[in-house]
Amino acid sequence: MADSIPVYLFLGFLDSGKTKFIHDTLCDERFQTKERTLCILFEDGEEELDTSEYKGGENVTVVVADGKENLTQKFLSDSLKQSRAERVMIEYNGMWTLQELAVVLPRNWQIYQIMMFADANSILSYNSNMRQLVYDKLNSAEVVFFNRCKQGLDKMPLHALVRQVSRRTAIVYEYEDGTMENDDIVDPLPYDMNADIVNVEDDDFGLLYMDAMENVQNYDGKTIRFKAMTARSPRLPKGTFVGGRNAMTCCAEDIQFVGFLCNWEKVDSIKNRGWYTVTAKVKAVKDPVFNGETGPMLYVQSIEKARQPREEVVYFG
Repeated sequence: MADSIPVYLFLGFLDSGKTKFIHDTLCDERFQTKERTLCILFEDGEEELDTSEYKGGENVTVVVADGKENLTQKFLSDSLKQSRAERVMIEYNGMWTLQELAVVLPRNWQIYQIMMFADANSILSYNSNMRQLVYDKLNSAEVVFFNRCKQGLDKMPLHALVRQVSRRTAIVYEYEDGTMENDDIVDPLPYDMNADIVNVEDDDFGLLYMDAMENVQNYDGKTIRFKAMTARSPRLPKGTFVGGRNAMTCCAEDIQFVGFLCNWEKVDSIKNRGWYTVTAKVKAVKDPVFNGETGPMLYVQSIEKARQPREEVVYFG
């Protein structure tokens, strides 16, 4: 829409480096335009923003609103109106979920970029104790900055933390001397994509689902075989069912059924919630079921009854 307000969202826990990054961004000449900028800080950390340090600082308005009582559409709209800003930067409180922000975000505020910041020395501890909050941030971030890294850092645990949630999110390591390094760890898939039939083991379904959804073109024309629970519904297109698994996204309280839309002319012969080994050819198609985007549509070649897997729930790891 013509009057949309671009929003840059900065995620992370207290003292994770969000405010410093915002400060550095505002000091960057590439960001210093005549556009009026509103910075809303929903945390009151050690770092502060001083608009006098920025070229064009008169066009920057900083609002500190660390109390959750300010997380309202009225507060956001009033702050924008008073600042007359044309773009917004939000430093979000790491103890709040993104859904809480989504329900109060003004309709014409459009998220342009989401970045997460984490102290490399403490984020694994946060993940052990507050997994759902960490997952909530990682699941939406386009890039994760691990800062305060020490030389010789074992990057694999941090890399795995992100990849358990997303294979698409960019990862950057910032060292104590200020240098930065992009993550270059290659994640091999646990199944052979060059095989005539790509056989997916029971425990790897979550990875298959996530990778096929994010990199559908890699699967276009491939024949895959996997074990799935079938879901039939009159709300699905005629001659289709969903073949999928129950997946744990972040915790035992957040298990959901995920799967692929499968086309098969004999769909009436399979049981709802039955276990089957499905062999199907994947086609990358643009369809309303994918919200108008391109996604993996499966065309079944054969279905065989199967035993329930040893572990019914799979993980996105």
